[in-house]
Amino acid sequence: MKRGYWLINSNRSEVRRFTENGSNEDQFHKYVFIDYGKIIGVLGQEPPLLKKREEFKIEEAREIWKGLIYQGWRRTNLFD
Repeated sequence: MKRGYWLINSNRSEVRRFTENGSNEDQFHKYVFIDYGKIIGVLGQEPPLLKKREEFKIEEAREIWKGLIYQGWRRTNLFD
């Protein structure tokens, strides 16, 4: 699986993982999976519980990323 880019919300209870969909056969558009998860246990000791996955065109995923950053979400490497 390709490397994921993670965002975590300001109260450290939710995460989003952005991962390129390398198996998509659309030659004109790239797609990104966005996984939605919850932090369980102590932050950084256990991986987050991923509950939902959606696929977006890369342009839409970039807008979602920007919107989350604007809302106070931050990039994290805790789960790489």
